[in-house]
Amino acid sequence: MTTDSNSFPDPGLRTRLLRAGRNPAYTGGSAVNPPLVRASTVTFDNTQHQREMRAARGHDRVFSYGARGTPTTFALEDAVSELEGAYRTRLLPTGLAAIGMTLLSYLQPGDHVLLTDSAYQPVRHLSQQFLQPYGIEYSFFAADGSDLQAKLRPNTRMVYAECPGSLVYEMCDLPALAAVAHAHGALVVADNTWGSGCQYRPLALGADVSVMAATKYLSGHSDVMMGTVATTRAAWEALAARCDAFGMTVSPDDAWLVLRGMRSLAARLQMHEAHALQVAHWLQSQAAVRTVFCPALASHPGHALWLRDCQGTNGLLSIELLPGTSSAAVDRFIDGLQLFGLGASWGGYESLVTAAHMDQARSVTDWSARGPVVRLHIGLEDPSDLIADLAQALENLRPVES
Repeated sequence: MTTDSNSFPDPGLRTRLLRAGRNPAYTGGSAVNPPLVRASTVTFDNTQHQREMRAARGHDRVFSYGARGTPTTFALEDAVSELEGAYRTRLLPTGLAAIGMTLLSYLQPGDHVLLTDSAYQPVRHLSQQFLQPYGIEYSFFAADGSDLQAKLRPNTRMVYAECPGSLVYEMCDLPALAAVAHAHGALVVADNTWGSGCQYRPLALGADVSVMAATKYLSGHSDVMMGTVATTRAAWEALAARCDAFGMTVSPDDAWLVLRGMRSLAARLQMHEAHALQVAHWLQSQAAVRTVFCPALASHPGHALWLRDCQGTNGLLSIELLPGTSSAAVDRFIDGLQLFGLGASWGGYESLVTAAHMDQARSVTDWSARGPVVRLHIGLEDPSDLIADLAQALENLRPVES
């Protein structure tokens, strides 16, 4: 709000303390990194300016209120849109929040959504806790998409894919899947957390919406929670309107951290890939390991699709131990690891391990005759040290002598 300085008395000390230094002037160059802008309240020059900005924010991105974003969050949105090849991007507090808001934006009571059997496991819980009680039908299709056509219903409005799949990295032919879904009039949503925009680009392969947990590789340092939703131009308005209605936003501090992490994303992924492949090839030679799951391995069922659609792999591996391996032996193996932290997330610089419960994570594919699965995230440590650690821990899979 403007005032005539000649008619307004000189303010007192307390007033000057509140107003000084809010718009610092400087001369010189520009900072390499965008500044961190923390803001809830945004002020305007006059009432006309306020009206114009509020009228524009329904279709344009303007700095009008903290819940609608700040220059820092806008910068991250632009970076993710560039990475994903998207029209626009919205930031959410967590990866699961991004998934939930995506479902909420495009589905309504009476609709049906087909979910991949390989989806991030909390999506199953979300479907039970949210979709079902609110009259939105859901069912699962095979991770490779082979039964998609047969499972479409007249009211199917969305096909939700994750490629490569969670835990054992099944590949699907996303362009073919998208063609079937679009012919039916359904939207295609893909969880791209594995690919991170560098290794896989769902929007270029036919998806309408791409969801990522920026918590993982985009951040890269295991110190921030965030989700992103990137869309085509046609899919944008429904998402933007729903996010605005629910006041969905993220901390500018978190956005700044993710933006900083993204600068090294490509370089980090190259190291994760090199280390993971070295460990994977070693694991394939171990007697206690029945299967190594990684789409970059020639033995993986989806390797041909990975070669066609992906630009690399990351640090994720899973191993199937021999059928009949007891849960106690699995625990001894995990607990015996010294360089792998026991944790459920991944995508940071560190190596992690966790047991995967495939009987709970799949409902279309029958895993009852398979051995137990353990997921590894191969970090930036020296891979020879990680192999030595795995070697000594695998000794714990030997039967305990009575």
